[in-house]
This record gives sequence, C-alpha cells and structure tokens, in this order.
Amino acid sequence: MSRTISVGVIGAGRIGRVHAENLAYRIPGVKLVAVADVMVDAAKKLAAELGIPAAFQDHRAIMQDPQIDVVVVCSSTDTHAQMIEEAAAAGKHVFCEKPIALDLPKIDHALQAVDKAGVKLQVGFNRRFDPSFRRVRDLVATGELGAPHILRITSRDPAPPPISYVKVSGGIFLDMAIHDFDMARYLMGSEVEEVYAAGAVLVDPEIGKAGDIDTAVTTLRFANGALGVIDNSRKAVYGYDQRVEVFGSAGMALVTNKTPDNVARSDGAGVHSALPLYFFVERYAEAYVVEMLEFVECIRGDRTPSVTGLDARIPVVMGYAAQKSHEQNRPVRLSEIS
Repeated sequence: MSRTISVGVIGAGRIGRVHAENLAYRIPGVKLVAVADVMVDAAKKLAAELGIPAAFQDHRAIMQDPQIDVVVVCSSTDTHAQMIEEAAAAGKHVFCEKPIALDLPKIDHALQAVDKAGVKLQVGFNRRFDPSFRRVRDLVATGELGAPHILRITSRDPAPPPISYVKVSGGIFLDMAIHDFDMARYLMGSEVEEVYAAGAVLVDPEIGKAGDIDTAVTTLRFANGALGVIDNSRKAVYGYDQRVEVFGSAGMALVTNKTPDNVARSDGAGVHSALPLYFFVERYAEAYVVEMLEFVECIRGDRTPSVTGLDARIPVVMGYAAQKSHEQNRPVRLSEIS
C-alpha cells in the first residue's frame, strides 16, 4: 500500500489522545480522518485541537466509512473485542490497546474474526518498543549475556487509580501486571510455564474493599529453566518506577528509571538527582510513536505485526494464573488455565 493510510480513532480519553496526537503529527504517510467517543464532546474537542475532519458519538460511523483503512481502538476494555470484530468484518486493520478482553473465549472469538477477514491486528504492548528494553531483549537473543538465569522487573505506579476504576479493571494482575507479564516473555525469549504470586493491601484499604490488592510479587518459571521476579505497587511516592534486569551466565543488563535530566548534584547533605518521570505517558512517549510506526509499516509492507493476537492472549492467561496462585497460595502452571 503506497497511498496515504486513512485512520479512525475510537476513544478520545487519555490513551486515545496520545495515539491521535502521534498519528496527526509524528507518523508519516497517514491521515487521521475521524475520532469517535461515547462522550461526543470529548471527540469534538480532540477533533478541534488536532484538525480531525470528523467527530462522532457512534463508532459505527468509522466502521462504515469505506475510505478508512485502519481503526485504532482506545475505548474501554469491555468494548475491545467487539471493536476488533466489527473492524475485521469491515475489512479494516486494527490497532487495539491491551487487553483484547478479560474473558479468554471473547479473545479467541475476536482473533478468529481477524484471521477470517485477513486483516492485521497489533495489540498495544508499548513497552516492547522502548529502546532500552529492546536493547536488553537483543542482548538476550544474541547470547551476549550467555544463558539467561534471572529476570527482575519492577513496575510501580506513582498513585493508585480511582476506586471506580479498580472495581472494573480485572484486578492488579490483569490490569497493571499484564504489561510486565508480556515484558517477561519478550525479554527472555521463552514462555512462562508456572507462576507463584503473593499479594497484599498496603497502599489503600479501599482497594481491598473493592476486592483487589495493591502490592504484589510474582515469581516466574520459564520453559528454558530461568527464573523471574516481578514486583508491583500501586503507589511509589517518588514517581513512576520502571526497572528491568536480566542476569545471565556471561553478564547482566540493567535498565534504570528515566528522569528529566541526568544531573547528580552533590553537597554537604548528600547526592541529589531528579525523580523518575511521573507516569506512563511521559515515560513511554517514544515507545508509543515507535509502536505505531511499526504497525503502519506492517500494513505497507504486508508483514505480520510483532505483537500478535497470541501475544495479547498469553499475558491474560498469566494474569489468571497469578490470581489463582494468590488465592490458593500455591504455584500455578499456565496449563491449568483454560
């Protein structure tokens, strides 16, 4: 496909705005022609700010437009599978934010629709496109770290989400840790066979009352024999904490937090440096651009996106295994989740 690719965005919230701005200003060869949101005022506001020709309340206006080649799904999680199926039926390629659904049969049905239509689907696990994380993955893949032995992932939010969100999020393992489950597979190049998760409510008692936890540690056992540890917290007072370490037989690779600058000031009271970037929009700004660039290039070059529907399904299975492990206080093999 050599002509300009026409794109419609569904969802004008925070992540919809991120993708819309990138499509409008940073992705060459595309034209953002429409945005839809059930809160039509949000769609109209975003359209006015970015010069998008059309704003709708009903997303079907995008699905029914034969001039639109690609649909970018940034609506609420409970609508993702439906949007994928509708877009596939309309012959449109789909970029969808994670997760496809919290229900495995719904995921499978959506993936079947994509396969039947022959359209491309990429799921928004944006952290794969962070240059530092990608460099670690390359070091593992090329054997420069030797045989991988231990993976450590730290992922902590600066503040917990609203309780109203917690109640519908699917829980910390399916909402927050799902990114880390994907990163574990991506970085190590091996599938996870077993998880053992422990959790607690240490940040906000209201999160516990909503049926969730806010602090978790999950250990992973990989098919290649390596071990992993993921720690999650809903509140790090110093900012968005995103660190990765892979230790292998021939060395170790470490990714530290991004900060606004790398100045370290020393004085009589100690050594001072900037806090980490505050949240995911700032921390992964470059990754959001790169992932969309790759998706567009996959459409142009008729290639399969690097983050497939199966890549979207497996972290959900891992999330359910972690939930089960936490509830039953035992290791859970992924094969137990059907």
